Amino acid sequence: MINQVESGRKKFFYGYVVVALGLFINMVLGGTLYTFSVFFEPLSTEFGWTRAATSGAFSLYMLLHGFLYIITGEMNDKLGPRIVMSLCGLLMGLGYMLMALTSEIWHIYFFYGVIIAVGMSGGYVPLISTVTRWFTGNSKRGLMVGISVAGVGLGTMIFPPLARWLIDSYGWKTSYVVIGIAVLVIIMFAAQFLKRAPEQLISDSDNSSSIDTQQQGLSLQKAVKTRQFWLITFSYFGFGFLLQAIMVHIVMHIIGLSIPATTAATMFIVLGGASVCARISLGSLADRIGNRSIIVGSFLLLTITLLWLFIAKEMWMFYIFAALFGFGYGGMVASQSPIVADLFGMRSHGVILGVIVSTITFGSAVGPVVAGAIYDASSSYNAAFIVCVVFAVMGIILSLLLRSVSNGGD
Repeated sequence: MINQVESGRKKFFYGYVVVALGLFINMVLGGTLYTFSVFFEPLSTEFGWTRAATSGAFSLYMLLHGFLYIITGEMNDKLGPRIVMSLCGLLMGLGYMLMALTSEIWHIYFFYGVIIAVGMSGGYVPLISTVTRWFTGNSKRGLMVGISVAGVGLGTMIFPPLARWLIDSYGWKTSYVVIGIAVLVIIMFAAQFLKRAPEQLISDSDNSSSIDTQQQGLSLQKAVKTRQFWLITFSYFGFGFLLQAIMVHIVMHIIGLSIPATTAATMFIVLGGASVCARISLGSLADRIGNRSIIVGSFLLLTITLLWLFIAKEMWMFYIFAALFGFGYGGMVASQSPIVADLFGMRSHGVILGVIVSTITFGSAVGPVVAGAIYDASSSYNAAFIVCVVFAVMGIILSLLLRSVSNGGD
């Protein structure tokens, strides 16, 4: 059977392979995503683009791939992850290589904002939805999803500092070619080993419950009529806004304090490491105390760290910020897929998750442009940080109101 390999009297559950692949692929997806802030400075400096205009390409990327998550989530439910992920790797690799040809502002809007965005839409949501399905009814579901999405944190530790080194050593054009080749080869290879959860899950783990639970819950049409859907949607919109406003502009903010760009980029090592710890530890903790509690706590921590930015002036203070922000951000990400399952069940998990994550990306599209426009108008990010704090506090309030509706109502 596809979900187990027998060795003597032992049975191996293939879901753990899917988790490992998820971690590996997410490392590439998430890590390359956050290289944008490292390429921001050489691109805007060489071509003289404003910060709002440069971040607009990232915003287009977020808008488009967020919308397409709805489609690729449903494609994953119907076709399985192997086909969807292979297309993801092909388009993303091509898009990054084309970025080396950039000479006009519209180039990054098309290469990054369209081609890479379409590719990315086949990655994250289908991947974590697949992991969630393999561990439906399993007490380790939160931990397994947490391990899978921890790859984004690992990638954040590796790729932005690596990109900075490549830029310093070989220039930004060669760096994009190297990243593109790596993405193409790694993701397309790993995708061939992805398998959708079979109709009956049998393993030597405690995953002995029937796949029937995958048919329980609400359809997308019913989910959107509930108050809980809009609570989680608006809270995650705010999360997306504050997350990418910070991730895109934080290096430029640090450079503005007369800290070297190479030193500023090392912040991502701390941020990524903290994010990995949060995704695994809080994913496991969520199995015991619930995903809502993790989301509330994560928003609270994000609020505190955003306030810290108003006093941070030296690099050691930004390392503290990175550790706390990364932990809060990691907790939010680890709970995305499980909270959708908690609230709405597994019947239409992929497409509902796609819709909700798309709202994160819509917020992520707005955040960087607003932050860039604020800086262009005032030569300061302080007002942008205030807006981020407001969204974090809003997230605390909205997430406190969440209740499960997977069995029918509210």
